[in-house]
Amino acid sequence: MFDGYDSCSEDTSSSSSSDESEEEVAPLPSSLPIIKNNGQVYTYPDGKSGMATCEMCGMVGVRDAFYSKTKRFCSVSCSRSYSSNSKKASILARLQGKPPTKKAKVLQKQPLVAKLAAYAQYQATLQNQAKTKAAVPVEGFSWGNYINSNSFTAAPVTCFRHAPMGTCWGDISEGVRVEVPNTDCSLPTKVFWIAGIVKLAGYNALLRYEGFENDSSLDFWCNVCGSDIHPVGWCATSGKPLVPPRTIQHKYTNWKAFLVKRLTGAKTLPPDFSQKVSESMQYPFKTSMRVEVVDKTHLCRTRVAVVESVIGGRLRLVYEESEDKTDDFWCHMYSPLIHHIGWSRSIGHRFKRSDITKKQDGHFDAPPHLFMKVKEVDAAGEWFKEGMKLEAIDPLNLSAICVATIRKVLADGYLMIGIDGSEAADGSDWFCYHATSPSIFPVGFCEINMIELTPPRGYAKLPFKWFDYLRETDSIAAPVKLFNKEVPNHGFHVGMKLEAVDLMEPRLVCVATVTRIIHRLLRIHFDGWEDEYDQWVDCESPDLYPVGWCQLTGYQLQPPAPQSSRDSQSSSSKQKKKAKSQQYKGHKKMTSLQLKEELLDGEEYSFLQGASDQESNGSASYYIKQEP
Repeated sequence: MFDGYDSCSEDTSSSSSSDESEEEVAPLPSSLPIIKNNGQVYTYPDGKSGMATCEMCGMVGVRDAFYSKTKRFCSVSCSRSYSSNSKKASILARLQGKPPTKKAKVLQKQPLVAKLAAYAQYQATLQNQAKTKAAVPVEGFSWGNYINSNSFTAAPVTCFRHAPMGTCWGDISEGVRVEVPNTDCSLPTKVFWIAGIVKLAGYNALLRYEGFENDSSLDFWCNVCGSDIHPVGWCATSGKPLVPPRTIQHKYTNWKAFLVKRLTGAKTLPPDFSQKVSESMQYPFKTSMRVEVVDKTHLCRTRVAVVESVIGGRLRLVYEESEDKTDDFWCHMYSPLIHHIGWSRSIGHRFKRSDITKKQDGHFDAPPHLFMKVKEVDAAGEWFKEGMKLEAIDPLNLSAICVATIRKVLADGYLMIGIDGSEAADGSDWFCYHATSPSIFPVGFCEINMIELTPPRGYAKLPFKWFDYLRETDSIAAPVKLFNKEVPNHGFHVGMKLEAVDLMEPRLVCVATVTRIIHRLLRIHFDGWEDEYDQWVDCESPDLYPVGWCQLTGYQLQPPAPQSSRDSQSSSSKQKKKAKSQQYKGHKKMTSLQLKEELLDGEEYSFLQGASDQESNGSASYYIKQEP
């Protein structure tokens, strides 16, 4: 059986002569990190410079005490020996997890083997923690097969800052080497081999074992953040055997030399990658916390709910008055729909008082600092007023952007919005958006961006024209300058795959595709469903996730509708529409009027330069303004 990298060649005494006969390894490019054990620069919690590893001898020491401006070597001798013939032997020593054979200046009293042992124990602890997270497989669906068979691309992890590793994904890309279990082996024990990333799809990576070159017969998909993915050098420090796959075992007689040649200058995962994954999956919300959340039966008010469970940052909230705990609501912890206790009273929002006079045992209010902060606004000057018209995404039909009216101005920049022609007499279907919300738009937004605007229900004068409607209703449009025009560098492109919450049934996370991009606004299509169930979602919505998020967090992924269902959609559209419309936090409105867009009269409006389906991530002016 192989023992780390020792398994790849003869004993130590004969290794030097064998090494000399091998082809000289090319010098290491300074721009690429060499693969080494525990070779990262660490920082202490106070931000001061931490530890470093000598790139020549592998000794660990205080970074400030290292030699040269780049702090790459522990001594002058190591710096001079770096380009000498002893470089190859040093690389082998590091790959094997052994102390160096040459004498070098030791900058720390603690031996290297002790540090490596501690590091191995630390990695084992992280692996045990990872094993406690039960992944939820989706029977009959594989992201890897789905992407391979259709040549799809997936949105990169960096597009989702709220997701695990979203802000610290780094430069993980094609070509990065990792150590993974070797499944092409007949040994009774679990063994490992080195593989390279061939393709990335969110958290998932298509891997190819080292030595297969252009042979893709044993390529396999794996979640990069899973417990079986390790940086190169992990086996050596953990005492795990590296065994080449049986299919290619005959290709080389000296596997150690092969690995040195292949891995020199290559990139691998940082040694603390598993720790970062674990830390990014720690969520501040805990069970039994009390919050205020939108009432799913009356969007105009909030209710008290209790956190029942937390999965991947998504909260299952049970309304406090629900005795059997079946009256629940799902949302992300960064959702704009949840707030701290007392929020409604502080801004003047309607609130349903609970019949429960005191907190139940064990329940406690979630601290206010846990909730997402909205941007501060200045309402002292020109500001939104009741009766002003605008365009807004209908929360009861997220595929539609509708004609809307500001019904009430609350404190701290919050607005109560109503959809024209569909409002209840008592205002029970008004909904709350912040003034900076990306879900509200100035008059004319849909026209200039070639989006179909849903007119008021029952409005007879078609095609709909804003100028005529404002005159007929004796209304004014909300000033364009009051709306949020910020467009972040989101990184999404049309056709990218992702996992998205069906906000009409927020407990479901589905296979989805980005089909349109209007600056920061994304049109999300649920694979296998008709276009009428598409939803407009902001690019920074916490309800969008990378491919592989469900597998990583243990959440159930809803696969695309089966082929039989897709074939029968045309004949059963009404039944499917009814079933889908029931999957929501409230009542879904069905829009019956389908209008084609028509440009506004040039005499009353002038257009600012804009673009439709903009895939560039830079900001742009895309609104229209009314001439005085």
